Amino acid sequence: VGTSTNSMIMLGLALSNALVALAGSLFAQMQSFADAQMGIGMIVMGLASVILGLTLIGNSRNVALAVIGAVMGAVLFRLLVAIALRMGLDANDLKLITAVVVLTAIVAPESITKFLRRRGAHAAS
Repeated sequence: VGTSTNSMIMLGLALSNALVALAGSLFAQMQSFADAQMGIGMIVMGLASVILGLTLIGNSRNVALAVIGAVMGAVLFRLLVAIALRMGLDANDLKLITAVVVLTAIVAPESITKFLRRRGAHAAS
């Protein structure tokens, strides 16, 4: 006897989607227009933040650490964008920088691990 897990998941998804819809409608009302491409940059920023956060924190199953990692990734990503804007780069350059940062965050942990393993093997012999 208890609450159905599937029902709670569906309720949580429905509630989160309703809040996103409300936020989108309020944003469109504030801007006085809406465009299908308006949220693309936010999606990229969110994904980049999560990937950077996972790289900084590591693949932790602790929810609090994952949230802290995502916040740290968002701060780091926004810092990199601010530096790029101060340097006078245009929007296309920012897209390139975002791609390079995300690619580096994906590739770097594995490359560092391989390097340390090789270095440890050489030190042991």
